[in-house]
Amino acid sequence: MNKRFTRILATSITAAALVGSLGACGKGSASATSEGTKEITMWTHNAGNPEELASIQGVVDSYNKSSGAKAKIKVQAFPQESYNDSVVSAAAAGKLPCIVDIDGPNVPNWAWAKYLTPLKLSTDLSANLPSTVAKWEGQTYAVGYYDVALAMLARASDLKAAGVRAATIEQPWTKAEFQDALTKLKALGKWEYPLDMGTAGSGEWLPYGYSPFLQSFGADLINRDGFQSADGVLNGDKAVEWAKWFRGLADQGFMATKSGKDSTQDFLNNKSGLLYTGSWAADKARAALGDDLVVMPTVDLGNGPKIGGASWQWGVTQGCANTDAAMDYLSYSLKPENLAAVAKATGTIPATDEAAALVPSFAKGGTNRIFMDFSRQYAVMRPETPAYPFIATEYGKAVQDVLAGADPQTALDKAVKAIDANIKSNGGYKN
Repeated sequence: MNKRFTRILATSITAAALVGSLGACGKGSASATSEGTKEITMWTHNAGNPEELASIQGVVDSYNKSSGAKAKIKVQAFPQESYNDSVVSAAAAGKLPCIVDIDGPNVPNWAWAKYLTPLKLSTDLSANLPSTVAKWEGQTYAVGYYDVALAMLARASDLKAAGVRAATIEQPWTKAEFQDALTKLKALGKWEYPLDMGTAGSGEWLPYGYSPFLQSFGADLINRDGFQSADGVLNGDKAVEWAKWFRGLADQGFMATKSGKDSTQDFLNNKSGLLYTGSWAADKARAALGDDLVVMPTVDLGNGPKIGGASWQWGVTQGCANTDAAMDYLSYSLKPENLAAVAKATGTIPATDEAAALVPSFAKGGTNRIFMDFSRQYAVMRPETPAYPFIATEYGKAVQDVLAGADPQTALDKAVKAIDANIKSNGGYKN
């Protein structure tokens, strides 16, 4: 884990606070705003991220100066730590702005709570990376400028010394090959733990980082047919097998149950030989290691490699006084040059090939193009249900319990019981 990642994905504050707050303020309470129609406000969580905030402000300034602008857009930035609380409070008071940014997996929750209205854009979103478009019940509620992708990083020299082949998109490591690679890397005697899986991480990292392995085993966070129960899916045989495998990585001395706070820097300081991380770490790693850096897909544990999909996205609130202008701005902001500007500022994967062509590292043949390929081939959306924030919290607890040595079946059964009770208490999260 590192600071860049926490800026790209929301923390557990979202998951812990959002569902409970919605229950308190009541579904549909976020439907009024007193904004004038000639100036509309846009909220963002980027107050602590000057690079991304500046790129967003640049898009806004360009729109405001354009001859076709239907309203002046005013940006208001919040620290990420307080952003979701601000949204919840404004929703309860009926004072949401016209445009908000949202961590992608939370979009269905905000749509269910009547925070958001379906998007009606002049831009065709069919060419976007699927993970940059957030839908619920067949309607699009948010769109993102970028995504990120998980991967394995290693030094080519270490793999060669251990006699381990580099995994590729065409031939990712199997479960058996991963076990063999870790055994051989550990035998080199260079590191206390050859693998760093970011186990010091918390909040959204836990479902984002580790549920893809669960899914590669053939399990999932919830039954996606109706999203009404996790029973048999999060606590079935495949899920228990995943938990035993995950804990086994620590039991065999391959990884620490609690890694260092900055896994990327630890890897660059040669404290690990294999790093499970994401595209946000690539530029720093490449600058340090040059051609010795190897970027590999994650492991195929039986059902193909999987990675989490969706990052921060933009939506229009249900009570916006000038919805037409808000939709017009979002359509404008999705121009390739705007997407490219934000991607350059954040080091993220541009949402479209057109935008990627404007960013040398993500254009075809670019050093980071592989992450776009990972996203297209491996990304799995976190469950598109209003229950997701609660699911994320309970799954995160189960992950930490398993790492701490709890019985896998017991830990997963506990999570399933809580998730199913939450869904039932919210009437199945029906619209």
